[in-house]
Amino acid sequence: MDLAALRDYLGAKPGAMEDLPFGPEVLVLKVAGKMFALVAWQELPLMISLKAEPQQALLWRELYPAVSAGYHLNKQHWNTVTLDGSLSDELLRTMIDESWQRVGLENITAGKIFYFTG
Repeated sequence: MDLAALRDYLGAKPGAMEDLPFGPEVLVLKVAGKMFALVAWQELPLMISLKAEPQQALLWRELYPAVSAGYHLNKQHWNTVTLDGSLSDELLRTMIDESWQRVGLENITAGKIFYFTG
């Protein structure tokens, strides 16, 4: 998945907002102020850190060499995925969906995500 497709998919998640709190090198996607994805968008290959249920995070690390413990993040809950072409886009979307669900659904049920129409 290239950067444009990645940003489109991440940005389409309900409540998703882009931010650069750590400087221009890391694009952060948040829901209600909580991070669900960090993209090292200037790296080649691209790298993305995503939240996961701890057992699932470990399983993905065991199964896929492109998945490692979260870089500068809580290694129990975060994985960093190198987008080197070894993972299918479908699997990457599954990982993104889980990360968003771990942050987004919690905030939706707490009423912290609002939708504006206008």
